Amino acid sequence: MNHLKLPLAALLLVAALVTGWTARGWLEDSQRLTAERAAQQAIDAALARESRIAHAVEARLAELDANERIIDRGIIREVQKPIYQRVCLGDDAIRLLNDAAAGRRPDPAGPAAPLPRDPAGAD
Repeated sequence: MNHLKLPLAALLLVAALVTGWTARGWLEDSQRLTAERAAQQAIDAALARESRIAHAVEARLAELDANERIIDRGIIREVQKPIYQRVCLGDDAIRLLNDAAAGRRPDPAGPAAPLPRDPAGAD
């Protein structure tokens, strides 16, 4: 009978190890699944919140009047924005813009002095 106790004890020990290993795997899988579900719920809540915000912004923008006028003249389409109506340009700059709009090269004899390269740094 003694000779059966050792293999039986070894078999019980192996069975306990396998059972413990399997239970530990199930526990880790359960924890991972819980974490994934919590992350997905947080993502869904954030998307729902951002969707509500975007819907509110779209609704508010739809209520506002357009801040620009579009004038169609044949093929040419011009967009006049109010900010450009308050800009003061000199005669040389206006002539250069008109030449550029017409596709002409600027007349080198026209301006008395060249325009500054960096308008923000010019006095």
